[in-house]
Amino acid sequence: MKKRKKALKGFLFILPSFMGVCIFWLIPYIDVIRRSFFSAVSNEFTGLKNYRTIFENQAFRLAAGNTLKFFCVCIPILVILSLAIAVILTKQKKFMQALKSLFLLPMAIPVASVVLLWKLLFHSQGLLNHLFSIVSLPTVDWMNTGASFYVLVISYLWRNLGYDIVLWVAGLSGISQALYDAAKVDGAGEWKCFTKITMPNLLPSLFTIVVLSLLNGFKVFREAYLVAGDYPHEKMYLLQHLFNNWYRDLALDKMAAAAVFTGLIILVLILGLQKAWEKEE
Repeated sequence: MKKRKKALKGFLFILPSFMGVCIFWLIPYIDVIRRSFFSAVSNEFTGLKNYRTIFENQAFRLAAGNTLKFFCVCIPILVILSLAIAVILTKQKKFMQALKSLFLLPMAIPVASVVLLWKLLFHSQGLLNHLFSIVSLPTVDWMNTGASFYVLVISYLWRNLGYDIVLWVAGLSGISQALYDAAKVDGAGEWKCFTKITMPNLLPSLFTIVVLSLLNGFKVFREAYLVAGDYPHEKMYLLQHLFNNWYRDLALDKMAAAAVFTGLIILVLILGLQKAWEKEE
């Protein structure tokens, strides 16, 4: 009887949040899945026609390829770089708080200000090209060439590095110093301690950081859209640009099919990461 009461209390406690998830996420997403099998104009059942259409669409293939490339480049760099900085910060305890605040500063800057910074730095007549001309280097049209992809990468790393550093520091602070002391008594060096103690204890943090980094990667669209508009250079044309343009054109059937496909891929990646993490445990 007591167990049932506890279970009921727990259910009632999470009920408001669960209802919010159902109303604002689950039910709309189920409707998106339904729309992916129907025509947006006549509302007739079309089967897999919408999915065939998006896979044959050159813009979708370009956007999906760029998005995949963006994540494959950014997430490993972000995870490794933030971990390295977090390890260094934990050994510099005197200045750790100030340095953490410094790395978190980009997250506090409004998007509009970031856009102004982009334009100041990466415009064809911007600050970087001015510095290049001073040292007799060739200037680069950053936003209208293949270099635009790396501008996107730099922006993502700059804005999210501090967030991941704080998460790594939280994970590192949970590792007992006694483990390191015992390992050093047995003759283990810094690298041995890192590979045999630090990394195994950081696996839960690694899973969380990779998933959050993946989700935060979609937010880079805000800056890219405000700087380059609906149709930026093809190297920085992401799925978010495509969804925005299809929504503006009311191509809801294609957008629904692409959203379902993208959501499925993200779900598979997250479940794969979770399974790999459970095996390591």
